Order: sequence, then structure tokens, then C-alpha cells
Amino acid sequence: MPVPGDPAPDFTLPRDGGGSITLSALRPGKAVVYFYPKDDTSGCTTEALDFTAAVAAFAAAGTTVIGISKDSVSRHDRFAAKHGLAVILASDEDATTCEDWGVWVEKSMYGKTFLGIERATFLIDGAGRVAQVWRKVKVKDHVAEVLAAAQALA
Repeated sequence: MPVPGDPAPDFTLPRDGGGSITLSALRPGKAVVYFYPKDDTSGCTTEALDFTAAVAAFAAAGTTVIGISKDSVSRHDRFAAKHGLAVILASDEDATTCEDWGVWVEKSMYGKTFLGIERATFLIDGAGRVAQVWRKVKVKDHVAEVLAAAQALA
């Protein structure tokens, strides 16, 4: 998993609404890249809605918000339409980007282990370096903390 100061692993992924998103193409702007387990589940929906509510404030801070999961583009489209989401949702169906970022991990639930996405958020500076990392994110108040960090980042 990248740590502050590391170059952010670049990616080009298909995104909701068609087309693709390339992290390095956003420079010299900043980016928030947040990884989440699954569209339309309670925690993931709350997180997406919280980022959407703050998307104008992130834009004012020169920061693009990108959510990444293994869900397909068509599922992202339905999720975004259902909840009126205004953040970019990128599809990493083969988990390559999740692996590059160290968030494709072994998880356990009800005594069974499986591979899945660890909820994590990365703030990327205008030079393409990781500025801050939040691992094992708890959704409540998370977006406010990320926004404050983005606003403080020169």
C-alpha cells in the first residue's frame, strides 16, 4: 500500500457515464481516490453520498473525487442514478488497481475468509504523490476529515 511521499500508482479505468478516468491526467490538480467494497450497500452508499455532498467544496480546493470498486460500469451507472451521485465511480473489475494500491486484502466474515476491498482513502497532491492515507475507514465524519486535508494541501 502506498504511503505518504510515494508516487501514486497510476491507473486508467472505465467510469460511470462512459469513457475512462486516468489519475495522472488530473495533474496538476489534486485527487481523492477512495476504495469501497460494493455499490448500493449501506456503508458504501453513505460514503458516496457524503462525498457527493462535499463535491463542490472539493472542486473549490482543486480536488477531483474518484471512488473505485470492482462493480461494473453499468452497476456504477445504476448506483449513481439511484442516489444522485456526483463523484466519479471507476470500475476495477479485475482488481488490478486495487492490488496496485494494496487494498485487495484477505477479509473475514462469519468465520469465512475471502478476498475483498479494504475501505481506504488516499489524498494525492498535484505532483502525483500520496499526501495522506486513511486505512480501514469508518464512514462517519470521514469525508469532513478528507476535505480538511485537501483544503490544507497547497
